[in-house]
Amino acid sequence: MSKPERRHIVIIGAGPGGLCTGIKLKEAGLEDFVILEKGSGVGGTWYHNRYPGAACDVPSALYSFSFEVKPDWSRPFGTQPEILAYMEHTAEKYGLVPHLRLDTPVQAARWDDARSLWQVELDNGDMLEADVVVSAVGMFNELSWPDLPGLDQFEGTSFHSARWNHDHDLNGERVAVIGSAASAVQFIPEIAKQTKQLHVFQRTANWVGPKDDDPFTPEELEAFRTSPALMAERRQKVWDNVERMITFDDPELMQHQAQAVLQSLEQVTDPKVRKALTPTHPFGCKRPLISNDYYPTFNRSDVELITDPIREVTRNGVVTADGKLREVDTLVIATGFQTTRYLSAIEVTGRDGRRLDDAWNDGAQAYLGITTAGFPNLFMLYGPNTNNGSIIWMIERQVAFALRQIQRLESEKLAWLDIRRDVQDAYNESLQRDIDGVEVWQADCNGYYRVGSRIVTQWPHGMAEFEKRTTHVDPDAFEVRPAGATR
Repeated sequence: MSKPERRHIVIIGAGPGGLCTGIKLKEAGLEDFVILEKGSGVGGTWYHNRYPGAACDVPSALYSFSFEVKPDWSRPFGTQPEILAYMEHTAEKYGLVPHLRLDTPVQAARWDDARSLWQVELDNGDMLEADVVVSAVGMFNELSWPDLPGLDQFEGTSFHSARWNHDHDLNGERVAVIGSAASAVQFIPEIAKQTKQLHVFQRTANWVGPKDDDPFTPEELEAFRTSPALMAERRQKVWDNVERMITFDDPELMQHQAQAVLQSLEQVTDPKVRKALTPTHPFGCKRPLISNDYYPTFNRSDVELITDPIREVTRNGVVTADGKLREVDTLVIATGFQTTRYLSAIEVTGRDGRRLDDAWNDGAQAYLGITTAGFPNLFMLYGPNTNNGSIIWMIERQVAFALRQIQRLESEKLAWLDIRRDVQDAYNESLQRDIDGVEVWQADCNGYYRVGSRIVTQWPHGMAEFEKRTTHVDPDAFEVRPAGATR
């Protein structure tokens, strides 16, 4: 076997987290790093998710890095092509292209305690060795497929919405969409314009609020481009609004948001359909969604909403529990991602041969969502319990935390540092108590937040509180090994 390539830092993933990490490493004078990306381009979820109507549900003004604010989004909520173009621009502008290795999936990462380094194995069998690994695989990484009898027997065209088949023409087809959450809410109104008959299979009705998304005028865009102060003011206003909403602790605001959804539902003319689309769980229990087109789509005579459970998929259609077969030409699976897997989607082994899957057997957990005990010199971005607000803003805080620890390794001549188990446990116990205090998250609503009894995805506070906690960290929270020391 050839000698493994040696690097100071390996970054896994070239989405927003990987790009931000690379930029900040270069800014700190740390050039010995490589970014491994399984896709053929940068952008992460915005590279892979190209379904019709794909867009962000965080206002554009807050969906760019603070050091590279984009002033000329075409509309208040950025679309997938615009966001991807922004990520590509950022990678090129900040000199990350030479550090990128595209089409390079990672198979495993194993900690070698005797040598105090990570061994990163690629799908092609090649090996890299690194002092530090930064995981930027995030939450929306591994596809979630429904467990439906006969799904593999379907003889028509089928694909997951997160890997949209743009070579397949839906014009004039009978199409079944299985799932009705975030991605489905965006693409269903688009494909309904093409299909001959569209069947939407819904398990749980979602709260789908109106979207203030009229395109900016040329005059507004020129003002944003030429007046940094105006853009900063808009960004701060959006930040304040998002910060107020994400903690779900303002009853008046939540009632206002719920009422806006109920008013939007009045657009649905059939009372039975309107009732089926009306959520029965509290607003905020699941991820709130936004669309101006979703509810009106169900006024079309060629769109059917089905709430009966699916019994099976046959070679030519979908059978519901009442025995009814709906024959279709194409199945679109819109069941999202395995959001609670995080880095465990890759085989990761830490100190004493402990697997990350075993460390997280009762749900993913980490200190500040960034580092987990028993896995030295490993930092996660968009890790457990960091999902809230603008993830771009949250990622910047996480990268700053990771960079400080990487710099500490050098300044204190450390072989490794590892968050202490007792510190991590105390942090997560406190965190789960805070999560238990978010009343709407305690309802049963078939959401993606939980593993067993624990919510492992959500941050229960505002973005400012996350910045405070990631900035002021006690150095003694870590176990360390000086360079050259033996075990």
